[in-house]
Amino acid sequence: MAELINKEKFIDVLLIAEGTYPYIRGGVSTWIHDLINGLPEFNFGVIFLGSRPEDYGEIKYQLPENLVYLSVDYLFDFKDSIIIRNTKAKKESFSYLHFLHKWFKEHGNVNADFPQKLKDISFYTKEINRDIFLRSRESWNFIIDMYSDYALESPFIDYFWTIRNMHTPIFTVADVAKNAPDFAIVHSPSTGYAGFLASLLSYDRKKPFILTEHGIYTRERKIDLLNTDWLIDKRLFLQKDIGEIDHIKNLWIRFFESIGRFTYKTSTLIISLFSTAREMQISYGADPEKCIIVPNGVDVENLSKLIEKRPKEIPKVITLLGRVVPIKDVKTFIKAMRIVCSRIPDVEGWIVGPTDEDPDYYEECKNLVETFKLENNVKFLGFQNPKDIFPKTGILTLTSISEGMPLVVLEGFAAGVPCVATDVGSCRQLIYGGLNEEDIKIGKAGEVVPIANPEKLAEAYIKLLEDENLWKECQKAALNRVKSFYTRQQFLDNYRKIYLEMKENGRNQL
Repeated sequence: MAELINKEKFIDVLLIAEGTYPYIRGGVSTWIHDLINGLPEFNFGVIFLGSRPEDYGEIKYQLPENLVYLSVDYLFDFKDSIIIRNTKAKKESFSYLHFLHKWFKEHGNVNADFPQKLKDISFYTKEINRDIFLRSRESWNFIIDMYSDYALESPFIDYFWTIRNMHTPIFTVADVAKNAPDFAIVHSPSTGYAGFLASLLSYDRKKPFILTEHGIYTRERKIDLLNTDWLIDKRLFLQKDIGEIDHIKNLWIRFFESIGRFTYKTSTLIISLFSTAREMQISYGADPEKCIIVPNGVDVENLSKLIEKRPKEIPKVITLLGRVVPIKDVKTFIKAMRIVCSRIPDVEGWIVGPTDEDPDYYEECKNLVETFKLENNVKFLGFQNPKDIFPKTGILTLTSISEGMPLVVLEGFAAGVPCVATDVGSCRQLIYGGLNEEDIKIGKAGEVVPIANPEKLAEAYIKLLEDENLWKECQKAALNRVKSFYTRQQFLDNYRKIYLEMKENGRNQL
């Protein structure tokens, strides 16, 4: 663990940032930064959980004055894990681990209370700690027994490393929880490892835990795992049933589903950004009584000033603002641009966002541009300030296969840019309206199209670029909707109220 900031002030709200703030720009990181800046009356702390040190560069944000604590920990930094030691462990501890695995297997879809030891930090730091799990003979025997019982169709080496890689971050998280400073409220923007850390802290310190899910983490990890190429099904043809997921992938899926249920169970309050997300949380095990909706908000006042910088004509520029990663489905955007270029030869497609998160995918996208001979039309601009991009953009687009409530769409609306997006997350609600009747009457602020459908995307792009009256109607609706329902002040007022109530409730429980 590295402490970058410790101002020795009491932390009102301890935020858990998994792979986001302050080392990654955009999305949840921007949300965290705005939240801290917008509520100066609260002191914030941030625990950053990264993958490995080499995966991150410098801090990407100017840290606010009321950020009084920042620590950095890495979940998959296993440099010392190959060191061999004669580590002893109690057999009864691993007998209990057998019981836990059986419990999760039998209670996977049951809203039962979790075994008490799972809530106890000392179980992970003393009884079966990182050293014991990685190096003891009892751990080796445990993995062999589990393999014999459940995974004989998979290569043992794959199963062995899966179990180690899956469990080791849990012990890191427990160590972080043990050493965390005092706080009034713990707040996680996701389930996953961040949610598990927040859960341990909430149980251990008897403090309120707020969960805000931007995307449904369990669902997104499931999508990633089912589409990943680093988990290869090595079973023989006759070992497979049609539609059956191999055991290794299933292990990872069940792991994140279990962490998700554990996080929901622990949370004092569960926040989603739109109604469909709330329904999905409940389907994954969240208590409906805990679930509320708090939409995101953006700085409409400042962003609307960008409208004055727009040219009189609609720019023939379609901008995808986002990371160049598979979940954003940049390839479908490139395929759609090929169709649009055949109709509007001077159109440009700008891909604006970091390209270093998945270098292989970035190379595949560049190769696709070259294959289609679109080098003069499709451009990778890397990270840019959206305020410099919006006035030059005719259409903002998202082609993602999964989203929560994308801030970039709201920012684009405030800057006067209609949006064409895939039917994911809250995009339909944002573009067509859906909060209430008043919202629906505002009209559409763009178009919503099916996932992974370049033809429908291209059709929507062409329709908006070639029909100036339609474009202006969409721009008017976009501005009206964001000013009415999604301002930064509304967002901050909601969280100010929640934090004050949680602090008061926390005091009353002592």
